[in-house]
Amino acid sequence: SKSFAFVGLVCAFTCIASPSTSTAFSTSAAVGATFLHKRYAKDIFYLHKSQRVKAGSRRMVQGVAIENGEIVNTNPATGEVVSRVKTTSPDEVLATVARAKAAQEVWSAMPLQERCDLLKKGTKAMEGQEYCDMMVKEMGKPMHEAVEEMEFVRDKDAFIDNMFEANKERDYDHCTLIRDPLGIVVVLSPWNYPADEILLLTLPALAAGNAVIVKPSEVTPEIGAMIINKLASFLPPDVLQLCQGDGEVGKLLVSNKDVNMVAMTGSTATGKAILRNCADDLKRVVLEMGGKDPLVVFGDADLDLAAKDAVEFSLCNAGQVCSSVERV
Repeated sequence: SKSFAFVGLVCAFTCIASPSTSTAFSTSAAVGATFLHKRYAKDIFYLHKSQRVKAGSRRMVQGVAIENGEIVNTNPATGEVVSRVKTTSPDEVLATVARAKAAQEVWSAMPLQERCDLLKKGTKAMEGQEYCDMMVKEMGKPMHEAVEEMEFVRDKDAFIDNMFEANKERDYDHCTLIRDPLGIVVVLSPWNYPADEILLLTLPALAAGNAVIVKPSEVTPEIGAMIINKLASFLPPDVLQLCQGDGEVGKLLVSNKDVNMVAMTGSTATGKAILRNCADDLKRVVLEMGGKDPLVVFGDADLDLAAKDAVEFSLCNAGQVCSSVERV
């Protein structure tokens, strides 16, 4: 589904301030989490036999090896090494957060309409076969599905328009409602839709005036970097930044005291770890950790169509879709 409750997203990425009383009210991030309805998947990855990690190297949760501080980025269909991607060091994580903190003040001071216009320009610019080629090589998605995903990436005008409407200042009888950004948002994105899923969490945070740091899945670091770097090229410096690595890098980002919110799509185990790390600072979170989605067939249904849909929507994207059919 491409439907969203945009107010829920905005509530997650903003706080509400009443200038008449100078009081800020925190809106629960659970609102955003409740209304997010998207195509996600659990963190499951099957290795080609030639991808088995050599003794002495470190193996990550996703079955991806890190050797000498680099992600060994492989093609799941052939086992071929696509690239070796440098992971972000602890010192680099600290520097990234510091830059984001400074950049956020400039970004949030920019008018909402200007922010949204820049986001539209950035998403439209993601043209070119190279995005699809990299997605297929890293993630194993068939080319026609990669092409479709990149069409979703570029088709974000209505999505951003809704964010504009939801973030606008509103006057009521005796008060004015203003939505203020939280500050720095960390996005931990999944591998099953490695381009579009980054934007579905990053764009609302940016529109609201937050600075964003994205750590793509270690399974798909290159396509994640391509999406982030292209969008960042349309924004002021350091408003949108990239970190690479496994859960250790994610933990450094999540636990940083200057990070105000974490948005993640992934496994339940990872979501629990994020909650534990966010608890001391009461950081906002949006966690999408999969689903258990039934196909309900009534007695008067078209059984041929139901059978077709049951197969198609359970096996699409190799079953790695959170809203896929998982029981009938």
